[in-house]
Amino acid sequence: MYKIIFRPVLFLFNPETIHGLSICLLKFINIIPGMKALLRVFFMVKSEGLKTSVFGLDFKNPVGLAAGFDKNAEVFDIVESFGFSFVEIGTVTPMRQTGNQKPRLFRLKKDKALINRMGFNNHGLLRAIKKLKKRKSKIIVGGNIGKNTATSNEKASKDYIRCFIDLHPYVDYFTVNVSCPNVCDLTKLQDRDVLFELLSELKKINTTYSNPKPILLKISPDLNYMQIDDTLDVINQIGIDGIVAVNTTISREGLTYPEEQIKKIGNGGLSGKPLSKRSTEIIKYISQKTNGQLPIIAVGGIMNEEDAVEKLNAGASLVQLYSGFIYEGPGIVKRINKHIIKNNL
Repeated sequence: MYKIIFRPVLFLFNPETIHGLSICLLKFINIIPGMKALLRVFFMVKSEGLKTSVFGLDFKNPVGLAAGFDKNAEVFDIVESFGFSFVEIGTVTPMRQTGNQKPRLFRLKKDKALINRMGFNNHGLLRAIKKLKKRKSKIIVGGNIGKNTATSNEKASKDYIRCFIDLHPYVDYFTVNVSCPNVCDLTKLQDRDVLFELLSELKKINTTYSNPKPILLKISPDLNYMQIDDTLDVINQIGIDGIVAVNTTISREGLTYPEEQIKKIGNGGLSGKPLSKRSTEIIKYISQKTNGQLPIIAVGGIMNEEDAVEKLNAGASLVQLYSGFIYEGPGIVKRINKHIIKNNL
């Protein structure tokens, strides 16, 4: 029904406008008595076979909603009713920022892809905390943290540390985002020495808490294998809990649209189906290099149940959706979970 009736109508409008309307709709649904229970009847799959424990957290199933959808921690409670077992809010920055100039989100319908250059637009740390304090559901919440665009890379650690300390009581794990291509020079934080310093500081702070939270690193699909090796070495030395593979890509490989049309869209990170192959390659590489000991959250190009199983078979412990949720609708979560049960994963 979603793809036949709702998606064609939704796709007539600007994608960022539709995203905003979707958030408003979910917030409205969240306050309607009995609606959460009704949604769970349609979308939730309960099975002991779906339960999994990763970096010390117990997940009802391996399917989560990736960062970028619930940027401001507004709808994390209601998405649990669509079958997700976890959700990443953010990317959250210390101060509110509007992001890059519009238009900045584009659909490539034929390729089931999105290009975005949002630029960490969010309401800021304090607003996110205010929402998280009202948390009602038991869904696992990850905090995806970044720096403000105006903050130089030399002072970036202060932004990450502030987000980490202030969000620590309200999220279940952290994802350190240094790989988004839409914030000027952010990806330079992936350089080995800079990354080591940043993650070391966060790890040191984390050990001062009686309930330290898992820290994950989100990496770019545009890293070469030598850079991935350096990243894994940093993770191993510091003792980071896991990795999120992968962020959006600056590559335009695999698109069927004319080159002139793609150039007209301009810069931005590509997500969706064209990213699936590269995502799987990196997941498989990391799993093999770490002998399957480093937990991996797979994200990028998961458009159906087969894609999700492919990522799990490649070595991922959990999967996250974003573009697949947009293109396939909420039913994709149920289909993935049922397929996982069927394949005894």
